[in-house]
Amino acid sequence: MKKQLLLLLLLAGWPGAPARAWGFFGHRLLNRLAVYTLPPEMLPFFKGNIEYLTANATRPDSRRTVVPTEAPRHFMDVDVYGDSALTAHGLPRAYADAVALAGGEDSLLRHGIVPWQVASMKSQLTAAFQAGDTDRILYLAADLGHYVADACVPLHTTRNYNGQLTGQRGIHALWESRLPELQAADYDLLTGQAPYLEQPIEAAWAAVARAHAAVDSVFRMESAVSAELAEDRKYGYEQRGNQTIRTYSREFSQAYHRRLNGQVERQLRYAARLIGAFWYTSWVDAGQPDLGKLPQQPSGAARLQVAAEAKAALAAPEVPLPGHDE
Repeated sequence: MKKQLLLLLLLAGWPGAPARAWGFFGHRLLNRLAVYTLPPEMLPFFKGNIEYLTANATRPDSRRTVVPTEAPRHFMDVDVYGDSALTAHGLPRAYADAVALAGGEDSLLRHGIVPWQVASMKSQLTAAFQAGDTDRILYLAADLGHYVADACVPLHTTRNYNGQLTGQRGIHALWESRLPELQAADYDLLTGQAPYLEQPIEAAWAAVARAHAAVDSVFRMESAVSAELAEDRKYGYEQRGNQTIRTYSREFSQAYHRRLNGQVERQLRYAARLIGAFWYTSWVDAGQPDLGKLPQQPSGAARLQVAAEAKAALAAPEVPLPGHDE
């Protein structure tokens, strides 16, 4: 009951979250949870803007339709590079060095750049704190939260990102959207205060490594449950707004969730704390500026910019993009 009340309090008042590949629900939940991991010096500023951070947690996904280079920022196909890719002696942590090793930026982008993107966003957020720029702090914090969360999703670390290579198409949305939507009210998502990251770049790579280590069980457990339930019990139809959609049945989803033995909950907790840690580390590395002396809300111009971006994303045609596009 306490956990359900906590979730309701966290979600109270935020804009409706449609189901979509973490999904819209998961990304918004994670940015919101991350606010509560911050120290007292940061909490009033971030809590005062919690609706902004929540609503804009999904902006990078929306941007994929209008920014051709956006898609690779959300994933990394670790299995393309081999087991040593994530070690300190594997792929270079410096982006320019990685481009050189890959034989060009196009080659690197083809298989995703999420850990480099997290590192880049952290540097930008630190600079925004140093500049005392409220608009940039909030904009970058919302985006950084999204990329950190993506780095924590197992299916963002493999070229078989939607089970398309193993006859398990649809598993991406099942793991990162369907299961959190059905089960989050029963999760314990309190994590305590976020830590300072002594090596933030390595923390980004460690998140990808942790997520990738779970890939085998993500597929194996889905296969096990599929072998136990007939096709007519695996899928069902549900009403989403004005649409009736075919989706994984509650019976199948809950059986899969049990087989994963808390994996999704653990990754949500880890991601929420890590997002907070990156925000906190950026602030500390900027010299711990007094956020109480900054404008406490985004400017009118910043709000107009965000609205314009959202409008452009809605107007853009939905076409397949390079990368994890299912």
